[in-house]
Amino acid sequence: MKASSFLVSTLKEAPADAEVASHRLMMRAGMIKKLGAGIYNYMPMGLRVIRKVEAIVREEMNRAGAIEITMPVVQPAELWQETGRFEKMGPELLRIQDRHGRDFVIQPTSEEVVTDIARQEFRSYKQLPKNLYQIQTKFRDERRPRFGLMRGREFVMKDAYSFDRSPAAAQASYQNMAAAYRRIFDRFGLRYRAVAADSGAIGGDLSEEFQVIAATGEDAIVYCPQSDYAANMEKAEALAPSHARPAPAQPMAKVATPGKSSCADVAAFLGLDIRRTIKSLVLATDKLDEAGAIVGSEVWLLLLRGDHDMNEVKVGKLAGMEGGFRFATLGEIDAHFGCKPGYLGPIGLKQPLKIVADREVALMSDWISGANEPDFHIAGINWGRDLPEPDLVADIRNVVDGDASPDGKGSLAIERGIEVGHVFYLGSKYSVAMGATFLEEDGKPRHFEMGCYGIGVTRLPAAAIEQNHDERGIIWPDAIAPFTAVICPIGMDRSEPVRLAAEQLYADLLAAGLDVLLDDRGERPGAMFADWELIGVPHRIVLSDRGLKEGTVEYQHRRDTEATKVALADALAHVKGRLAA
Repeated sequence: MKASSFLVSTLKEAPADAEVASHRLMMRAGMIKKLGAGIYNYMPMGLRVIRKVEAIVREEMNRAGAIEITMPVVQPAELWQETGRFEKMGPELLRIQDRHGRDFVIQPTSEEVVTDIARQEFRSYKQLPKNLYQIQTKFRDERRPRFGLMRGREFVMKDAYSFDRSPAAAQASYQNMAAAYRRIFDRFGLRYRAVAADSGAIGGDLSEEFQVIAATGEDAIVYCPQSDYAANMEKAEALAPSHARPAPAQPMAKVATPGKSSCADVAAFLGLDIRRTIKSLVLATDKLDEAGAIVGSEVWLLLLRGDHDMNEVKVGKLAGMEGGFRFATLGEIDAHFGCKPGYLGPIGLKQPLKIVADREVALMSDWISGANEPDFHIAGINWGRDLPEPDLVADIRNVVDGDASPDGKGSLAIERGIEVGHVFYLGSKYSVAMGATFLEEDGKPRHFEMGCYGIGVTRLPAAAIEQNHDERGIIWPDAIAPFTAVICPIGMDRSEPVRLAAEQLYADLLAAGLDVLLDDRGERPGAMFADWELIGVPHRIVLSDRGLKEGTVEYQHRRDTEATKVALADALAHVKGRLAA
């Protein structure tokens, strides 16, 4: 490709609504153009990146035995009504009607459609296992689309779905996909972690997220530097302290804490370590009748150490919380505590309620909590002496840096990541809902065991930029750069030797299979270099009259601080050597 025949459209400034680095740089580099809120045109430079991502994904999916199909963007509502998701999904599911008043959805995912294909095509156990995948446009009607391709409404995704005879066979398919994903992300050339993820209401342990490491990532990734343990924050377990609960050493006493309603303020006011304070969180669960109407509620008091935060996913798995929970209303709080939030605690309750203590709290002594009276707290509280043991002790908090690793091999650390892939064991949720069965060897129908596997194709370039950029622009890994190398001839329009040498080097690199661009626009050196540093092409070769008289060119990798002189005859070999490295 020659730049004069391509569309190079860079900007000096990013639009005012571009909040993160990837959004700013993709706009400035002319890779995307905004069409509407969360909707973008993929311009030629950006589309080349997306196509390279797709090619790697496609090659590895095919290598893993998956079969490519394409399912419609617009899908009949009837299939979604079979699973109940047409009604259950929120406004993120875009619903439309055709001219005949029939309901359709703009797909954000395709479990229903692919299950419909399976129930029609896979009649016998002899046809299994099967894995069907697509690379397709999706739409999710985000309330607040932002961050460019990181959280757009329209996006491209690779989604795959496996169909198996049994849970054991489905787990083998899952492991096959997990291995394929590692090959895919290795080929992208990005720093990533595969982390154990929560499986939600479906249950089970087969769920992993693939996170690109970036300081600006929206997800917290928990890992152990001394081992292979990694999990997302929702999944990471906070172990119980290894020590026994110390014996009480202080009498219980009410202390004045005027205007101090937070654990941090109370600790500072009393001159104590915040780790001696207890945080009281009041939740409620509703009891529903068959029609879905609320017929009763139960109030819960959760106790966490003052410097810890509640993990909602873990709380949602507690016995009695599985059906969902909410924060208690002010009326419910007043009825049980007789006090406004900020001074709540488990001593002197007006009505009994269920008390859940975090593992850490259950082993504390002489702790401080609200007195259920404005401007007062109680110090020196001890389990067994001052109040009964909690109804339930459980891991209900987020882990923090330095916690013991659940695998017993060191301490936990936390870094930020951007989720770009997810592998997930579905089980028979969709096959049961849609009556999707096959005939087993004994002649009896069985429901398919399914898995689903996604990669955010258009999200991945944005994540790559968040990980790889500097003050000058993007720094693409070789595998997904819009062009692997760019030839920058200085004065090509004025110097015949430069033009001829550039054309020959361009032909040599093309013949060697390199994805190279020749910048034949006749731009000034400063402007030309600034464009390619902004766009992020990894390998740059500069030709000039002065260099050619010496028989040299200047090579510079996008991460190099300065150029290296290389013999013109060795330029191809030098680039190939850097690529191999």
